[in-house]
Parts: sequence; C-alpha cells; structure tokens
Amino acid sequence: MFNSPIDEIKNRLDIVEVIGGYIKLQKTGINYRAICPFHSEKRPSFFVSPSRQMWHCFGSCSEGGDVFKFIMKIEGVEFPEALKILAQRAGVELKKISPKIRTERQRLYEISDLAANFFSKQLESKTGQQAKKYLLERGISEDSIKKWRIGYAPDVWEGLSDFLVSQGYKREEIIKAGLAIKKEEGGGGEYDRFRKRIMFPIFDLNSQVVGFTGRIFGDSKEVAKYVNTPNTPLYDKSRILYGLNKAKMAIRQEDECILVEGQTDVILSHQSCVENVVATSGTALTPFQLAILKRYSENLVTAFDMDIAGDSATKKGIDLAQVQGFNIKVAIMPEGKDPADIASENPEQWKEIIDKTKSIMDFYFETTFSKFDSKTAEGKKVISKILLPKIKKIPNKIEQAHWIQQLSQKIEIKEVDIEVELKKANIEKLDYFSEEAKEAEKSELAPKSKKELLEERILSLVLKSPENLSFVSEDYFPLFSSQTKEILINLKKEQDFFKKEDTSPELKNFLNELCFKREIEESEVEPKEEIETCLKEIQLLASKNKLDELSQAIKKAEETKDLEKISSLTVEFNKLCQRLNEN
Repeated sequence: MFNSPIDEIKNRLDIVEVIGGYIKLQKTGINYRAICPFHSEKRPSFFVSPSRQMWHCFGSCSEGGDVFKFIMKIEGVEFPEALKILAQRAGVELKKISPKIRTERQRLYEISDLAANFFSKQLESKTGQQAKKYLLERGISEDSIKKWRIGYAPDVWEGLSDFLVSQGYKREEIIKAGLAIKKEEGGGGEYDRFRKRIMFPIFDLNSQVVGFTGRIFGDSKEVAKYVNTPNTPLYDKSRILYGLNKAKMAIRQEDECILVEGQTDVILSHQSCVENVVATSGTALTPFQLAILKRYSENLVTAFDMDIAGDSATKKGIDLAQVQGFNIKVAIMPEGKDPADIASENPEQWKEIIDKTKSIMDFYFETTFSKFDSKTAEGKKVISKILLPKIKKIPNKIEQAHWIQQLSQKIEIKEVDIEVELKKANIEKLDYFSEEAKEAEKSELAPKSKKELLEERILSLVLKSPENLSFVSEDYFPLFSSQTKEILINLKKEQDFFKKEDTSPELKNFLNELCFKREIEESEVEPKEEIETCLKEIQLLASKNKLDELSQAIKKAEETKDLEKISSLTVEFNKLCQRLNEN
C-alpha cells in the first residue's frame, strides 16, 4: 500500500516516459539527455535519471526536480493541476479533493468545461441546428464537431451565466474565466461575452478547455466577426497554439509542424488525415509559442499568405522563428484558396501541397524576382532591399554565405559589394527573449564561483564512494563554506545522514543533484588525485584572497602613514608569497 496518491503516481509512472512525451531524449550511459526546454541553448545540458527518477539542467537555468516539478514547470500549472494530470496518466483515482487542492484554477477549468458542454448542447436548438448545418456545409463532419467540441452561443444576454450559476459557480468566477463581462452602467451586473456565435473551444496541451473563439453567425455586420477569450488565469494567447493538444504526437512523428491561420483550417486538415497542423489564429508567433514548438520539432511549414513585401503579424512571427534557427518551408496555396477549402474539397491535393513545400529563402527569392526586373539598376536595388534583410537574419553563416552567392549570381553583382550592402541592411529588432529575459533575469541563479564548484566536486566524489572521505583532511575544513563543512562532518559521523526524514528537502535535493552530476560524467578519474587537486586549488584561492586583503590593508596603512603597520603587513605579505612560490 502507498502512503499517498503522490507515492502511487511516482511508482506507476516512469519519469523518462513522461518527459519523453514533451521533449526528445537521447540515451547516454544510464541516463538520458536533451536540449533544455526551459532556456535557450544549443548543446544539451538537460539530463534525466531513470534510477533516481529525477531530472536536472546543468546549464544556465539550473532547474531540476521530480516528475511533478517537471509537469508544473513545462505546463505552467500549480501542484494540484500537475497532480491531476499525472493521476490521470497513471490511472490513479483521486477520490477526495480537499478544499486546498481544489484551487481557484481548478474551478475555472470546471467552468470552462461546463461552458463547452453548454455550447455543444445549444447546437440542438432551432438556431443551433442552422449553425450546425452551416458547419456541415463547410465540410466539417459530425465526428469533427464532437471531437473539437464545437458549439453555439445563443443570442441571449445571460444564458450561459445563469446556467453556470445554477451549477454552483459565482458570477465573479464566470467573469474571471472570460465568459462574462461586467456592466459598466446601470447599477452593476454582467452579461455573456459570447452571443449568437459558433463556438470553438481552445484547449491547453492536456486537452482542457481554457478559452474560446466565437465566430459570428447570421447577419450582424455591426459586430466583430471573431471574438476571443481575453487573457485569464487559464488562457494566455501568447502561450497557446490552437490544435497543438491533438497535433503534438503527429508533429513529433513527422518531425514537422504545419502552421495555418484559423481553427477551421486545423479541423479540416486533421479531418483529411494531415494531423501535424496548428493555428496561429492570425497573430504573430510569440517567443513562448516557438519555445513550445521546439519541444516537438524545429521544422515549420507555413500554409498562409506570406506576402514578402507586407508587414503582417504572421510574417513577423516567421522572421522570429527564422532568427531562432527553425527550418522553415512554405506551402504554396492555389490563388484564392485556404487550407480549409483544399482539405475539404480535395484532401489528396492538400497532402500534395504539403509534400511540395519550398524553403522559405527559395520562396522569398522566387517571389521577389518574379515581381521585379533583375536586369535594371532600379530592379536590382529593390530586389536587394527586400532580400538582404532576409539574408541578414539567417543565423548560420554558411547558409548565409550561400544566399549571398545566389543573390550575387542572379543580379550579376560581385559578392563583396553585396556583403558591403548587407552590413548596411536594416533589420527589425526582434525581441525574442524580451519578455522571457525579464522573467529569467529575476529567477536565474548567479553563476557559481570557482570555489563553490571545487567544493561540489569534492562532495560528489565523496558521495559516490564514501571511502573517498578519507582523502579529505580536516585541516582543510576551515577553508570550506559552512554548508560543505557541515556536510563533511555529518558524513564522517554517518554516511547516509542526508537520507533521514528530518533532513531538509533543500539539502536532499542539493546532494542528489551532486550525485546525479557525477553520474553523467563520462570519464573516470582517480578520486584521490582529483580530491587532492581540488583541495590545492581551494587552498590557492584562499591564499590569493588573503594576499588581496593584505594588499588593501597595506594601501590603507600607507594612506595613514602608519609605518609600523606597513612593515608588519609587508612581512606577512612576503611570507605568503614565498609559500605560494614553494608550492
């Protein structure tokens, strides 16, 4: 029997399988490694230990923990939501949820899910049946309507709100979920945000409803065609891509993600068996969305209008992805058609279009050269003005050199002259980590000092093989930090002291990380020699610090012209220098 659902979940789930569902793991010895999903890096510093059932990033973010911590971090949820996600995956029934566990977020999830059910039920109404007929005529099947939980919001001011109140939820919570709007006039109250609209629920990665897009149905030219849930505690439009919950496995299998603009494009593409498709919803891709996509694939296919001379939000997002090293291709759409039209009318043609994509730079070159005369001076100037910023954004210098060469040949201008103009080319400053950098700046740990790293090295060797403790003379203890000194003293008394129940979780995690770090090192070392080297380095650092202190003290004594103090400090300084030279 298990002491708690948490223990049972940890026993049933393998951390490697859970994390492997989000990022690509590569086996290395007894552990697994990957590019860290929590900070930008090129070399993998993220490791997962099957034996310890823990993960840790040994890069700049220094994040780590158990399977619950990973889900909380990667899904952006609190512990109760992580518990629910993992319990469902492990097949563990959470029989009773205490008031503390049933958080505000959980109630908002419940409200959002009930709203989706309410809208689905409204398709059975007289007007709802007309909306359903429209969806079927658009090519969306009955199965897809159910799969994507499409519904209808009736033309009633408080229909949804009254229903949710009848289910035990407060009107303030309904407003907080983004489903109602508080009246500004007339003595308070609220009204439903969505009315007379076809409703598309928006899902998070775990297929929980977090928001909605409502498309107007009927003749209502005075209102917006689309209305979306505003940012709420559950829904942040900058962090969610429509359809990713259903597309993520297909994206990983195909190692490619197809980007479309609207919900209907996604639904009809999935219906035609092209399932690695998500929607940007007509906005620019954000740093957060790109970071999520990179967990599954670095290959993107755009299947929307890519007017090279335009200034659309979608194009800016693609530029952002290009700067971040994504491999981007363009699906060339027939004029006047969007993915929904093609997928509905001719699924095979949609698959052919995806199979015949072009690299984004090929697309930029072909599009630009088809519009301007590359034989005239003016044409060459315009072509260069359009393409040079695109070339300048390519992070890989070899690839960049290739496109410089291509442009040189096509406009018959020397590469050296193009390179001069390339330096002058203005590119829009893309603040890839503008928001994330601010967050990271607050949470990122200060880099560890050389002394801290040396002490951790000694501790990791001692923890791996307790007999190595005999190589650490107590004469060095005064040179260690208080934490290292305390750990070594306790280890001398009892080797497994940190496994006791009364040991703080922080200390347990710290020592587990040191053991883990030692495990992932591929090369074997002679522990005695390694420890002795580290001790000498620590002693050397202490001596250098002492020399700095003496030097500063001599300067102060000189300022006050204290000749006696100058003499004694200088003698001490010289003796220390002599000892260092002897060593």
